[in-house]
Amino acid sequence: MISNEALHKKTPQELTALLYEASLDHLESAKEAIESGEYLTANTKLQKAADIFYRLGAGLNYEAGIIADQLDAMYNYLSDKVVTANYEKNTVIIDEVIEHVEILYRAWTEAMKNNVDHDQKVMKLKKNAYEKNSMFKS
Repeated sequence: MISNEALHKKTPQELTALLYEASLDHLESAKEAIESGEYLTANTKLQKAADIFYRLGAGLNYEAGIIADQLDAMYNYLSDKVVTANYEKNTVIIDEVIEHVEILYRAWTEAMKNNVDHDQKVMKLKKNAYEKNSMFKS
């Protein structure tokens, strides 16, 4: 479990990655609960997964363009699938949702890694520009 203080220090991108991880944990736990006949636990876990997809959709920046619309559609689809899986206690549907979330999670973490590399290069260029300009101003 992550502390509130640690959560507040996370970037929005890191929080999104954490939400993907949490949804995968809830989905896996729900699947195990269904397989062992613990339907109340499965219900709770699937409700939490659906809530995460709702939160992910609510946090989208629609100024980002078509990708935001596509993610919104995907989150709605995943949420609908989770509700169906919960109603039917269907692990095959849960597996489908897990597959989609894993793809999103891998793509998201890869994009974060590439963005960090890009951000570091930009900061280095800014630092170099600052140092060059400050040498002439002395």
